[in-house]
Amino acid sequence: MPFPNSSSRTQRHKLILAGTMVVLVVLVSAVLLAVFIPGRKGTPGSEVLQWKGQGTTKQLQEIVLGRCHNYIAIVNPELRDKDCLKIWELFQNAFMYKHPCRATEEDFQPLMDLARQSIPCNQSLFWSKTKDLVHRYTKTNRDFLTLEDTLLGYMADGLSWCGDPSSPGVNYESCPEWTECENNPSSMYWKMSSKMFAEAACGITQVMLNGSIEAGAFRNNSIFGSVEVVNLNPNKVSKMQIWLMQDIDGPQRYVLIMQNIITLYI
Repeated sequence: MPFPNSSSRTQRHKLILAGTMVVLVVLVSAVLLAVFIPGRKGTPGSEVLQWKGQGTTKQLQEIVLGRCHNYIAIVNPELRDKDCLKIWELFQNAFMYKHPCRATEEDFQPLMDLARQSIPCNQSLFWSKTKDLVHRYTKTNRDFLTLEDTLLGYMADGLSWCGDPSSPGVNYESCPEWTECENNPSSMYWKMSSKMFAEAACGITQVMLNGSIEAGAFRNNSIFGSVEVVNLNPNKVSKMQIWLMQDIDGPQRYVLIMQNIITLYI
């Protein structure tokens, strides 16, 4: 039986060595991609960003869709032509798979345009630091509407949401508080909704302020002070009545006790 010569053995060793090198190169490339590109869309197992605020509300899609359908069917049937599925699609597209501190107006503008609605004159009611009281009032007095009584406010009231660059594109563990970063998706949503609500106001408008807080009833950095007041249209709004509430967390003998009413002519 003839023995294989040395040249054939050398060639076979070279082929084995080349194959081994190819495998090693592929493995190293895969590791480098996993290390240096952790935030690719759809990449499982990436580290989730950590924040101080509450994470995205569980079952967010079901809640938003349910509220939308309830609003256009029962709360305000005049908006029954609104497409809730499209509204949800635009809502999730505004923040999913995006860094939660880099939300922009462009992200949410399509949603704002689709969910836009008119507000009857003399019915706009703004508020600051009086949320529970003002909504108890509007539930018993249908002559006034707060932002939370509009479609955009009704759908998102009390919910939390933010995206994450890694899979599944939503952070259920934590979201940025408003003080952690200014351009988080929740603050962007409420600022834009508040601006649109103010722009739609006409006739006599109302605002309920808390006169018992140390920082003062009117604060320049509040949504009312920084967004809503500056976006009122003086050609549409004739005057604003300010309801200055005192001791709103004390004993409630009446649904609403107006301590002071101040009228400002626009």
